[in-house]
Amino acid sequence: MVDFEGLERTGVAAALVTGPTHRLTRRTTRFRDLFTVWRPGQEAGIALAGPDLRPLLRALDLAGTGLPTPLVTVPRPPSLGGPPEQVLCAVSCTPVDPPDGDAAGSVLLLVTPVQPELSGAAARQHVAADRAEDLARYEALLSAVPQVVWRMTAQGETFTLVGRLGETGGGLWNPQGPGFSWMDAVHPKDHDEFAEQWAATASGDALLDAVVRIRQEGDPARYRHMRIVTVPVLRDGEVSEWIGTVADAEDHWRVRTRDRLLERVSAVSSTHSLLTVFATTAAAVVPDLTDALAVFQLKYPDEAGNGTLYATRVRTAIAEGVPPLGPISDDFALGTLARATIDSRQTELITFPPGEPPTDLVSVASAAWMNRAQATSIALVPIVIDGRTAALAAASSCLGNPPPAAVELELLEDVLRSVEEPLRRTLELQSIRNTALILQRSFLITPPQIQGGELAAVYQPASTTAEIGGDWYDATLLPDGALALSIGDVAGHDLQAATEMTKTSSMLRALAYTAGTDGPAHTLNRLDQVTQGVSTAALVTVMHAVLRPTADHRWQVTLSNAGHPPPLLIPATGHPRHLTEPAAPDPPLCATPDAERHEGQFDLHDGDTLLLYTDGLIEKRGTDITETMDELAHRAATLRGPCRSLATFLKALLPPTDEAIDDIALIAFRADRNRHPPSPTA
Repeated sequence: MVDFEGLERTGVAAALVTGPTHRLTRRTTRFRDLFTVWRPGQEAGIALAGPDLRPLLRALDLAGTGLPTPLVTVPRPPSLGGPPEQVLCAVSCTPVDPPDGDAAGSVLLLVTPVQPELSGAAARQHVAADRAEDLARYEALLSAVPQVVWRMTAQGETFTLVGRLGETGGGLWNPQGPGFSWMDAVHPKDHDEFAEQWAATASGDALLDAVVRIRQEGDPARYRHMRIVTVPVLRDGEVSEWIGTVADAEDHWRVRTRDRLLERVSAVSSTHSLLTVFATTAAAVVPDLTDALAVFQLKYPDEAGNGTLYATRVRTAIAEGVPPLGPISDDFALGTLARATIDSRQTELITFPPGEPPTDLVSVASAAWMNRAQATSIALVPIVIDGRTAALAAASSCLGNPPPAAVELELLEDVLRSVEEPLRRTLELQSIRNTALILQRSFLITPPQIQGGELAAVYQPASTTAEIGGDWYDATLLPDGALALSIGDVAGHDLQAATEMTKTSSMLRALAYTAGTDGPAHTLNRLDQVTQGVSTAALVTVMHAVLRPTADHRWQVTLSNAGHPPPLLIPATGHPRHLTEPAAPDPPLCATPDAERHEGQFDLHDGDTLLLYTDGLIEKRGTDITETMDELAHRAATLRGPCRSLATFLKALLPPTDEAIDDIALIAFRADRNRHPPSPTA
């Protein structure tokens, strides 16, 4: 219930508004005198349409949120023969139950002037009495409001009008002795931006409404987030004083910042690489929570091969002006502080004078960087996966900035904890990927030495965590002196694909070795029958070729294509071409029973190169496959001369590792009569 009669008797400017549109239902006489344009029954958005009254609309919208409400400037009709007046008022909006009990969303609006309403000689005689009466009334009514109203002179002397600065203002702008500037109480990282806002407000460009960190009284190293709202009082175009409010904003800042940071890292998942997870996390917290962050992946003794605990710095992020941490190096042994963090699985924070790190707790390289960066703290936060510290995040305050507050460390921990689950899944996939790579590479043979030709092969895994599994190549010397080359790809990108790849490649080698006079098409036909009987592979593409040396230093090539990308013939002179004829692709293995398979034949002359490859070499997002095949032919022609060795040529054909979207396997043969001429078999 609201006692409007009591409010009327005390001369308070009060009103009752209801509903989401803030319709005015009751008002006191003093409120009517201040807001002559707002009549009962009118909605606030209609009555308060002028730009000067928008802050009052905002104050009504903030009712019940716990946020401090702004000061508003109320325009008054001009006195007889005088100019229009502006009255600076403090506002309080409190949700209440209305007298009749049936109107939802009711708000009690209290408005109290904080500067004289009168002008002229009479005002000068009554300023002191009017100000004291208004402020006493305002303080009595708003004693429960969690903010302080203050006044500052043009010389920087601060007075409290409502409340005490030492309570909710944290000692805001309290004098610290001769030569003290109240702006010195602002956190160094907030200082420049806040000073710019203050200067803009002093010129009359804007209302200052900012959340900044303010040094707390009695503890020069402790800061707290405060919300400061202020406007200048101008006389003859000059700032004569400031009127404003200050309220504690620590909890509100923490909630908003936490939500914002967690939203930044929420996009990372197990589909991203380990580096992406770490990079997203590091970028999210710099510079909001720390000036520099480095993430280290740990390598335990059983992985490193000895009893020393190692780590690798995998991602870094630094604020503007902070010196770089240097290039990411190989594994290095961890120091005392890191070992303590890993063992305790608790955050460790060490503070020290600017540029004087504890050399007994950190590595020599870390200490040297912290000295250059004028660091004041180092915080090590463990990233714990399944009860074991899998990584460390090292956060540092630099450039002489104060160490992080407890709330900032808590937020950093929250952000890092939020990626533990996707990080765990990413590490699991990385472990599977490593197993698949080991299994896969165990079947990727070292190309044999060939008389009358040069043989080389290369394998590059995809850049993403999940993309690994089914690509392989093989080269086998047959009993009659011929050379069997094969390359293939089992559908899928996981450990199962790698397992099926080992079965298929092993069977193809055995069938090729025992094929005798049967050609590649017959060999692939038998492989298809066996694969469909004993393998779980859904689809397998294979290119199988048999190369036989002739008496005139040529190589006769017979090949069969089971759904694989066509080989590339790179002649010693002339333009390279894809061999879609005479070796048009037949269906892949496991695609259909009793598929008819065909062969094609051609010759390799001295200096010619035959390149077999998997589709990862010609896959590019957003580009047609025929375009990338043409690009491959052009690149091969360009590299043919400068790359003397075949191995160098193959490596030059590969795209950058971070651009590969699939595994890539390459095997190539170059006819070269100067490499111990072959013994002809046909």
